[in-house]
Amino acid sequence: MTATSTNLHFHGLSIPAVCHQDDVLKTSIQPSDPPFEYRFRIPGNAPPGLYWYHPHIHGFSSRQVAGGASGALIIEGLERSNREVAGLPERVLVIRDQDLLNPQAAQSAADVAAQAMLDRDGDAANTGTGTGRPAKDLSVNFVPVPYPDYPTATVAMKPDERQLWRVLNASSVTYLNIATLYKRGPRFRANWIGVVAIDGVPLSTSGSVGHATEWRDSIVVSPGGRVEFIVVGPPAGVPAMLVTRTVDTGDGGENDPNRPLVSIVASPDAPEPNSRLAGESQPLPSPVLPWLGTVQPDRIRKLYFSEEPGDPARPNGDTRFMLTVEGRKPAPFDPGTSEPDIVVRQGDVEDWIIENRSTELHAFHIHQLHFEVLDWLGLAVNEPFLRDTINIPFFSPRAMQAFPTVRLRMDFRDPGTVGTFVYHCHLLDHEDGGMMGLIRVLPAVTAPSSVSHKR
Repeated sequence: MTATSTNLHFHGLSIPAVCHQDDVLKTSIQPSDPPFEYRFRIPGNAPPGLYWYHPHIHGFSSRQVAGGASGALIIEGLERSNREVAGLPERVLVIRDQDLLNPQAAQSAADVAAQAMLDRDGDAANTGTGTGRPAKDLSVNFVPVPYPDYPTATVAMKPDERQLWRVLNASSVTYLNIATLYKRGPRFRANWIGVVAIDGVPLSTSGSVGHATEWRDSIVVSPGGRVEFIVVGPPAGVPAMLVTRTVDTGDGGENDPNRPLVSIVASPDAPEPNSRLAGESQPLPSPVLPWLGTVQPDRIRKLYFSEEPGDPARPNGDTRFMLTVEGRKPAPFDPGTSEPDIVVRQGDVEDWIIENRSTELHAFHIHQLHFEVLDWLGLAVNEPFLRDTINIPFFSPRAMQAFPTVRLRMDFRDPGTVGTFVYHCHLLDHEDGGMMGLIRVLPAVTAPSSVSHKR
């Protein structure tokens, strides 16, 4: 594995972790190698929505993804799950991060004015002010939006037009807090967006009757996450923006301040987007398996994120990033090992309690499957959809007496999960630094699961 080695991970797809499909542990392609071809079949029951692909060479994934090596992948048919999006024009926005173009620039007046984007009730948390120099610059479909003046990309829409926007956070380390702001009076104010899918899964896939659309003023999207939502364009002559509001990443996290991303221009002559969803179509068939949230888990496991200085004598030097199964000694991921940290039977359902013992936000991601969020900081969550990436709240010694946790219901029922693959923090600097583990899913007829907590 070197900086010029590469491979691809097909993020969110339930395809086997084998060579030429979605193996990232042994597949490593060198510049001198003959062309390497991936061949796989996307399952017919895969949820319709936004997925993506990116390199996954351990130790170099952050550099390659920040360099732009990623792309969106769409499974069509979202209108079959939610009639509200049928016939809508659609846009795909891929948001990437990169090293600052102007790292020495002074804070601009626009930076200070961005504080007006914050909700008065504090729903969109910030790092103290919501302003200042960001850790990384952002781009939208390769149009840079650099600090400190943030010249934006531009999207033209017909006045009051409804469109489906599919947003992929292909950043290496940057969190997004997506919102649309329309100028009403002297200030920009939030205009609600209708969320219809997260991480490639429509909100209506819990088996409940109806087609769910959740209207809200903003939504946090972690690195690796995706969100699909209905946008209602501004009236003619009304300035509007797609922005990312500040995200509080903790005392140990990077600065992700308020900043604009896209100027939305309402014009009767706006060109049509390149694609449009189908109109009337047959609804998706009912799921064959019971909804994950109604299945009792076979066992419970606990894992935790932690960090420590690589050299205790240099607390501000290199950091050891770790993701550990409780009861084991914390250590960074060893790419030379073939021994899994967790063994599971195909067909099992498990609850994983993920704890964060560090002072910065982490994004838990697992390959080959989706999961349901059951509770957040000990509070029950009723999410009628599945995810493949979830934020794990940071530990604040000043405000917390216990480490924060998130409880997830993990789904190993799909035969496509059989194999050996990884789970990790999707802040790719952390993954490259060792915040990763290995899981092996064996066929149901032969697999003794490694036991953690009994129910």
